[in-house]
Amino acid sequence: MNDKTCCGQGKEMKEQNSEYEIVRIEKTKNNCHLCDEYAERQKSKPVAVMCCEGACLRGEVARQAANILCHSLAPDKTVRICLGGAFTKDTGQRNLVRNATRLISIEGCFINCSSRMMAGAINGLKPEVIIADRLYEFDKNLFGIEEMPPEQIQVHARTVAQKIADSL
Repeated sequence: MNDKTCCGQGKEMKEQNSEYEIVRIEKTKNNCHLCDEYAERQKSKPVAVMCCEGACLRGEVARQAANILCHSLAPDKTVRICLGGAFTKDTGQRNLVRNATRLISIEGCFINCSSRMMAGAINGLKPEVIIADRLYEFDKNLFGIEEMPPEQIQVHARTVAQKIADSL
């Protein structure tokens, strides 16, 4: 039997002793035609790239690396996924993830947020997980993006992106 704790007037239920977080996302009738048109234009590309979107230093390096990879180093082979769109709504972005020949998840760190999020949205999803902070040298005690000069963040992001591009 699960130990459940109700909070916030019964709206939030947290299961304890479970290997899963339970997340409820409000459905929306809103739709971004620009996002759907982008997904339609990009669907023939063989490699979908999703990434950590974290606000910490590691997440920023992963985010910039994904952008460099998809928009500069390998734009003909890769499509950059909008993680928020793919996770929260079953439309074009999620289809890019679901239907990719190769799915790469550039994670800022070992917590693997983007791949875990999308595995919760798409049963059986098995992305190729690349943990970005293992691909460059830096002071591991740093956390915030303000703790490293933007130019150095860009150098690390380019290093990560190049290593991934070399594997395509």
